[in-house]
Amino acid sequence: MAGTTTADAPAAETSEAELTIGGMTCASCAARVEKKLNRMDGVTTATVNYATEKARVRFAAGTTLDDLVATVERTGYTAQPVPRAAPAPPPAAPGPRPDTSASRASTPGEEPGAAEDDRTTAQDAADRGAADALAALRQRLLASVALAVPVVLMAMVPVLQFDNWQWLSLTLAAPVVVWGGLPFHRATWTNLKHGAATMDTLVSVGTLAAFGWSVWALFLGDAGMAGMRHGFEATVSRSDPSSTIYLEVAAGVITFILLGRYLEARSKRRAGSALRALMHLGAKDVTVLRDGREVRVPVGRLAIGDHFVVRPGEKIATDGTVVEGSSAVDASMLTGESVPVDTAPGDFVAGATLNVSGRLVVEATRVGADTQLARMAKLVEDAQSGKAAAQRLADRVSAVFVPVVLLIALGTLVTWLLVTDDVTASFTAAVAVLIIACPCALGLATPTALMVGTGRGAQLGILIKGPEVLETTRRADTVVLDKTGTITTGRMTLGAVHTAAGTTEADLLRLAGALEHASEHPIAQAVAAGAADRIAGELPAPGSFTNVPGLGVRGTVEGREVLAGRPKLLADAGIDLPPSLSDAMTDAASQGRTAIAVAWDGAARGVLEVADAVKDSSADAVAELRALGLRPILLTGDNQAVADAVARAVGIDEVYAEVMPEDKVDVVRRLQAEGRSVAMVGDGVNDAAALAVADLGLSMGTGTDAAIEAGDLTLVRGDLKVAADAIRLSRRTLSTIRSNLFWAFGYNVAALPLAAFGLLSPMIAGAAMAFSSVFVVTNSLRLRSFT
Repeated sequence: MAGTTTADAPAAETSEAELTIGGMTCASCAARVEKKLNRMDGVTTATVNYATEKARVRFAAGTTLDDLVATVERTGYTAQPVPRAAPAPPPAAPGPRPDTSASRASTPGEEPGAAEDDRTTAQDAADRGAADALAALRQRLLASVALAVPVVLMAMVPVLQFDNWQWLSLTLAAPVVVWGGLPFHRATWTNLKHGAATMDTLVSVGTLAAFGWSVWALFLGDAGMAGMRHGFEATVSRSDPSSTIYLEVAAGVITFILLGRYLEARSKRRAGSALRALMHLGAKDVTVLRDGREVRVPVGRLAIGDHFVVRPGEKIATDGTVVEGSSAVDASMLTGESVPVDTAPGDFVAGATLNVSGRLVVEATRVGADTQLARMAKLVEDAQSGKAAAQRLADRVSAVFVPVVLLIALGTLVTWLLVTDDVTASFTAAVAVLIIACPCALGLATPTALMVGTGRGAQLGILIKGPEVLETTRRADTVVLDKTGTITTGRMTLGAVHTAAGTTEADLLRLAGALEHASEHPIAQAVAAGAADRIAGELPAPGSFTNVPGLGVRGTVEGREVLAGRPKLLADAGIDLPPSLSDAMTDAASQGRTAIAVAWDGAARGVLEVADAVKDSSADAVAELRALGLRPILLTGDNQAVADAVARAVGIDEVYAEVMPEDKVDVVRRLQAEGRSVAMVGDGVNDAAALAVADLGLSMGTGTDAAIEAGDLTLVRGDLKVAADAIRLSRRTLSTIRSNLFWAFGYNVAALPLAAFGLLSPMIAGAAMAFSSVFVVTNSLRLRSFT
């Protein structure tokens, strides 16, 4: 069967499929295909998106991809399955990796990234097909414009009506109606064979009726006589039917609608440009280390555990961990963050990001569909395929709208004939009803706004999982914020340094940092890292080192016996803290910070404070969330003193501290029981359940996979300020959808009576209908400028 790539593929293997649908020309086409698919035995749900020209189908065992394609083709359209990305294989077992390049080359179907490559190739083919279709539509439009403009001018400007001008009009208008309007006539015939009517039916019937009437009047009536003249009116005119021609209506309407189609198609491509850019960001090939040699291979042949080289100026081929080298990495294409990030051994790097300076050796940890880039593209595509509640109503309306309009047009014709007995006016009013009622704008209202909004979000590091999320962002009035990794950095950082009389800060940091550097404890590592940064030099190596469990560390540095840890460690050595240092310890504890006492040569020398530092942007982010009408709440498992200190630092009044992971859900539910619509921002496994229960879950992209999967919005950069941006973008997108739908509904509701009462000529109606769709798409494109 045409377009099928997996014959008789059982549903047990593919419970969800995506199809590219060809031949759809309006929202009612999409509604017909969706209705037919949903009526199939074994199909759970099917949604068809007119703007993206794709269908997403969930189906049960016993149904095959062939069955889905056959149903679409019986409906009068074409269908082709989109290749699905296969999950990546599990990590390789530890130990030396054999050179598998030969076997991989011989079995490309089993390569980890092959399915993803197939998907990208299919997208490339679809893009080329869309570009070719756009070029053909442009050619048809330009030819129709060249032929139709003289026809319209001669009909509108009496001074141009020379003897027998009407025959020249017929000669010019015929190719426009027959060839220019061929897509409409072909689609009408196809739908007619399946007992259906779409927007094309209205256009085809209206223009062929006007053209047919004109041919009858020219050959059998008085309109073909030399010297025939008539003027142009914006409303329905009354005259002798045998001397009235509508060639300018037939040619003008076809041309206007072709123009609308062309602008619509071009705008749809612009709207989807962000997703296409995402899918093509990645590197095409990569330098892999095989047995100590550098081998250049396609990215699809990378496997988890492979070590690959990234030189300055190259894209990082896939997600991985740096094992050698240091550099600055530009991740702006994924996170929206413009400043390159310093990267060293042990740091995570994402595929498709750009290595700016040094040479890196990276161990691949994710390949194919599991990479951050692939998951971003999938999330964006899923969001663009969905439908908001308002759009589902629009789909139901457009599905029945065309048959209703045909009845209204027939009723208009009969009513005018009975009331006025004027055939010309009756016919003109009926044609105007047919032409102005096309519900194109209804079908474009939601998809185009979603395409642009989600695409722009992806560029800014904001992933919106679906259109239903947009409604929730509008209702949310409370935002619950996790502390660690969300408001704070999630890692211990050296803070204030207090010295005793006669001790310099440089000496304190050098000796304490050197001793702590030998410890693996996170607090010790924070002290060592902070000390190295502040003294801007190498820390000396300790001569001896002893870990004292539960108390701290002791050892010899530069010939001095140094102790660092709890005050009891010093007390056990007979060293007392002077009042100034004792007060510093007490103050640090009250602020929720960890204090480390340092002594050497039998005397206390200073106190170092260590804490999970608040991110620089968190206070501004909380202020922005407040400005959006959200009430911020801090929710953490940390102790009350720490939580209160962090809350004060960022401007939060309401705090829930010492909350166990399983109790976070209870807090969210309690807030919901109070009538609040709760948004939750988190990043850890312990936040996943609360993110899922919240009305709106915002997960930090720097967090765990469980949190990211549970969230409705993913903030790739991990910056809390992006949470406010995400809510603003979601609300702006929803507002655009609503304004689009209002325009589309309002246009049809207002225009139909005008046409039926003879207040619009058919050509004016055609122009208005075409530009209603252009308005909706243009309104959606304004989201591209969101900042």
